[in-house]
Amino acid sequence: MYKELVINAIGPEIRVALLEDGTIVELYVERSDESNLSGNIYKGSVQRVLPGMQAAFINIGLNQAAFIYVDDVIDGRTNGYLEHVYLSNKEEEDDDDDAGLQPEDVVTEKDISKPKSKSSIETLLSEGQEVLVQVARSPIGSKGARLTSYISIPGRFLVLMPTVDHIGISRRIVDEEERLRLKELMLSLRTQNFGYIVRTAGEGLTEDKILKEIEFLANLWSDIQENFPTASPPALLHQELTVTLRCVRDLLTHDADKVIIDSVAVHKSVQSFIEKFMPRLKDSVTLYEGSEPIFDANNLEGDIGRALKKKVWLKCGGYIIIEITEALVVIDVNTGRYVGKHNFEETILKTNLEAVKEIAYQIRLRNLGGIIIIDFIDMERKSNQEKVYLSLTEALKKDKSKTNVLPISDMGLVQMTRKRVVKSLTRMLCEPCFYCDGEGTLLSKQTICNNIYRDVLRLSHDVQGEKISLRVHPEIADLLLDEVNDIIISLEKHLQRQVVIYPVAEFHIEEFNIIEVFLE
Repeated sequence: MYKELVINAIGPEIRVALLEDGTIVELYVERSDESNLSGNIYKGSVQRVLPGMQAAFINIGLNQAAFIYVDDVIDGRTNGYLEHVYLSNKEEEDDDDDAGLQPEDVVTEKDISKPKSKSSIETLLSEGQEVLVQVARSPIGSKGARLTSYISIPGRFLVLMPTVDHIGISRRIVDEEERLRLKELMLSLRTQNFGYIVRTAGEGLTEDKILKEIEFLANLWSDIQENFPTASPPALLHQELTVTLRCVRDLLTHDADKVIIDSVAVHKSVQSFIEKFMPRLKDSVTLYEGSEPIFDANNLEGDIGRALKKKVWLKCGGYIIIEITEALVVIDVNTGRYVGKHNFEETILKTNLEAVKEIAYQIRLRNLGGIIIIDFIDMERKSNQEKVYLSLTEALKKDKSKTNVLPISDMGLVQMTRKRVVKSLTRMLCEPCFYCDGEGTLLSKQTICNNIYRDVLRLSHDVQGEKISLRVHPEIADLLLDEVNDIIISLEKHLQRQVVIYPVAEFHIEEFNIIEVFLE
C-alpha cells in the first residue's frame, strides 16, 4: 500500500492529510489561534520561592509566571539529572494515547510515580536560580503553566525520559511475551541509562525501528543539553512540534513513503528538520508547485466535506447515519435504495458487509472515539452475523487507535470503544448551529405557520390597526400564500382585518413579526 502525506500550509490553517493509495484516511488540522505549550522545554529563572506552599514561581517568558511543586523538582545535588529514580513496582506505564500526534501528549508527572520529595522547596530552589523545566500543563484562565523537572520527550513508538533510569511498557500491550521481548530489546539497545516507555504503537516493533527512534530522541535531547549553558533565561530550548513536524516525525518514519508540501517556508522547515534528525529520509519530501490547490489536486475536499455529513451513501445504494452525542456515537445501517437480486437475507448481508468497510473508514477519518454503538440491519443467520463481526474487526486493524469490539448482540447491535487522542473532525471543523442552538432540528414549516396563526390570535384583543402586517421568511410566505392559505383566510375572517404577508430574506426560517398597520 502506497502512503503519502499531503500538507496544505498556505492559508490561515495547516492541514495534513494521510493518504493510502490516494484515499484520505486521517486528517490533522492546526490553526494559528490554538496555542498549546504542553511539552515545551525552557530554561527559566526562579522568581519566588513559597515555603508555605512548597512551590515556586518560575519565569519562562510567558505573561504570567509558571509554577512548580516540590515533588516535581529534581534534587540539584545530582546536577539537574537523576541517575536512578524509584518508580512504583508496576511495570505498566500509561502512554496516554496510541497516535502520538498531539502537543499535550507527553509523559509527565501523572505518568511517572515519583517518590515524595524528602527535601523542602527552599533547599532545592532559590531566587534567581536557572533551571531546566518542561510544561506539564498549559496556562488555563488565570492559572499559570505548571512545570516539571522530569523531562520527557515523546516519539512515535517511544518516550525518552533522560532523568529516569527505567524501562516501561505501555499497559495496553497485554501480551506478556511481547512485553518481555520489548523490555529486553530496550535494555540491550540503549547506550545510556536513560529511561524509556514503549508506547502502545510499539507493539511488534523491530530492532531496526527501535534503533531509529532511540537515535532520533537522543539527538533531540543532545540538542537541548548543548543549548542550555549558553541560553539566557527565559529561553525556549525545545518546542513541541507543530502539526506538520509531528506528522513528519510520527508518520513519515514508519507510515508514509512521501511528503508533499505546498508552502515554500514550511517545505524548508521540514527539510531542515529531516536533515537534522532524520537525514536518511531527506529525499522523501517534495515541494508542490502546481497551480491548482494541493487538496483539490488530490481530490480531498469532497471526502472531507462528506466526513462532516450525518448520512453517508454506500455504493450498493444503502447508507449509514452517524450521530455524535455527548455520551457516545451511534451508527445506523439502512438498505436505502438497494433491493438486492435474490432474497432479503442476501440483501441485508451485502449491505452490512459494505457498511462495515465504510464505518471503519469513517471512524478513522472522523476520529470518532469513546463508546460507539453500531446498529446493523438484523440478520437471522448466526453465520452471517459472524461474517459481519469478523469483517469489522479486520477492517479496524488499519486503525492505529486502540479499539475493543464486542460480538453482535441478539438485537443486532455492536458495542465498541475506541481511544481518541484529538478532537473529532466534526468538533474540530464545526460549531453548534446558531439556528437551532445545537439541537440538530428546526421547526417544520407547517409548525411555524400554525405558530403564526396562534400568535396572531393571542394579539387579537389588542389589535387596533386596520391591517395586520406579517413579516416572515420567504419559504414561509410562499406556504401561507399557497398550500396553507386557509390559515390567512381564517385569521382575516376572525379578526375582520386584512393580513398582508411580506417575505424577508434575512429572517431565520422560524422568525416572524406581527405588526399593526394604521391607515391615515
